[in-house]
Amino acid sequence: MNQLHVGACAVAAGLLLCAGGAAASDRSDAIVQFNGAIGSQPFASINGTPAPNDVLGIAPGGRPWELRKLRASVASDGTLRATGKGLLLGGGNNIGRPAIPRTVQATLICSATAAPPVATSPAWNSVAVALDESGNFTIDAPLKPVPPNLTQVPPNPCNFPILLIRNSTPSTAPGVDPVPGPWFAAGIQNSDDD
Repeated sequence: MNQLHVGACAVAAGLLLCAGGAAASDRSDAIVQFNGAIGSQPFASINGTPAPNDVLGIAPGGRPWELRKLRASVASDGTLRATGKGLLLGGGNNIGRPAIPRTVQATLICSATAAPPVATSPAWNSVAVALDESGNFTIDAPLKPVPPNLTQVPPNPCNFPILLIRNSTPSTAPGVDPVPGPWFAAGIQNSDDD
């Protein structure tokens, strides 16, 4: 019985080591990684005047939003792997709830130069995924370029990267990508948030 138990532990430990090695190799070819998130606020104060809290022309959600955890990486082949936990309303009568049913998608923006991005910087969108009852989501799919950007894969390096988690509206036409809407949260690059 003890030999069986020791053997099972050795097999389980080997599987964990293999799984850990695979996860580490997935991150080794990442052109950009995010660990942590900032929720959106509908308004900002510009010189004491309220203004929409847009990011490069992308409007925020109509209420404050919070994203408790985010881990995301973009591989050199353009695949986005992202796991979000707790995308919740940060205000209004449904505060602390995910406001489901709802689908979200990610937008990655990279600067085309050594300066911070502008509204015309190249961008890529992910597929749309549904939030679960806790506001959690997982994206694991290739990013698609946002026209007029024709570059299929984000550059390496991705200068001044911005990763937005956005509301998504399904298209009514077959074969047409979902339409990204307001942003709810943004990824934090190179954070130590665990």
